Amino acid sequence: MASVVSTAIKRSRSDVIFDVIVFGLMTVFMIICLYPLYFILIASISDPNQVLNGKVILFPSGTTFDGYARIFRDQKIWIGYRNTILYTTVGTLINVAFTITGGYALSRKDLPARRPLLLIIAFTMFFSGGMIPTYMVVKGLGLIDTMWAMILPGAVQVWNLMIARTYFETTIPEELLDAAKIDGCRTLRFFTQIVLPLSKPIIAVMVLFYAISHWNAFFNALLYLTSTDRHPLQIVLRNILLTNQADASMVEDMASLLERQKLAELIKYGVITVASIPVLIMYPFVQRFFVTGVMIGSIKG
Repeated sequence: MASVVSTAIKRSRSDVIFDVIVFGLMTVFMIICLYPLYFILIASISDPNQVLNGKVILFPSGTTFDGYARIFRDQKIWIGYRNTILYTTVGTLINVAFTITGGYALSRKDLPARRPLLLIIAFTMFFSGGMIPTYMVVKGLGLIDTMWAMILPGAVQVWNLMIARTYFETTIPEELLDAAKIDGCRTLRFFTQIVLPLSKPIIAVMVLFYAISHWNAFFNALLYLTSTDRHPLQIVLRNILLTNQADASMVEDMASLLERQKLAELIKYGVITVASIPVLIMYPFVQRFFVTGVMIGSIKG
C-alpha cells in the first residue's frame, strides 16, 4: 500500500494578516448582532433603576424576576401562545405546500402559458390592491374574526415563490424527469418521490421564512381579529405592556407611579424575550438548510 505523504503548505505573512483582519471583523459583527439580544435578556431580570442609570452592561444588577412573574401570571399569555402556535403551524404548512408546488410548476418549461403566468405573479410583487380592498375581500369571504384571516390572505408570498422556482430550475435537471418518464413514472409520483426528497434545503428555508412571519404577525391581527381569545401572542404582549403604562396625571400617589413605571420597564424587556426565544431556539436546527437553500435559490432569477 502506498503511503500518503501530507505536506504542510507554508502560509505567507499576507495570508496570516488577511485571516486576522477577517476574524476581527467577523468578531465585531457578531458582537454587534448578539449584544442587543443579550442586553435585553439581562435587563429583563435587572433592577430598572440600574438599567436606566446605565449600570447594566455585561451582567445583571439587582436581579429580580417580578417582570416575568407578572407576565406569566396573566392567562392571556398562555392563550396568546396557544393561538400563535396554532396560526404558525397551520399557516406554515399551507404556505409551504402552496409555495413548493407552485414553484415546481412554474419551473417546468412545458407548463402552458408559463411566461404570462410569471409576469402576472411578478406584477403583484410591485402593485397590490391596498389595505381597504384586501379587508373587503377578507370580510366578503366571511373570514373576519376567524383563524383563517391570519392564514389565507398570505397563503403564498410571491418572493418566496420565485426563490422556490429558481431552486427547482437550478437543482432538478430536465434529464431526471425524462429518465423517470422512460421508467413509467408519472408527474405526481416524480414530484413526491424524487423532487421533494431533493428539496429539503428550500423546504427548510420556506418553513423558516413563513414560521417567523406567522410568529411575528401583528398588523393582520389588529385588522381582522376582534375577539381577545383569538389574539396572537404579539397582540397579547402589546396589550400587557400598554396596560402597565400610566400617565402621571392618572396616579395620585407618586410612589405608586414610580413602581408602576419600574414594572413597565421590566415587562418591556420581558415581553421581547418571551416573544423571541422560540424563534431563536428554532433557527439553529434549520441554519444549515437555510444557508444552502438561499445560496442555491439566488443563483439565477
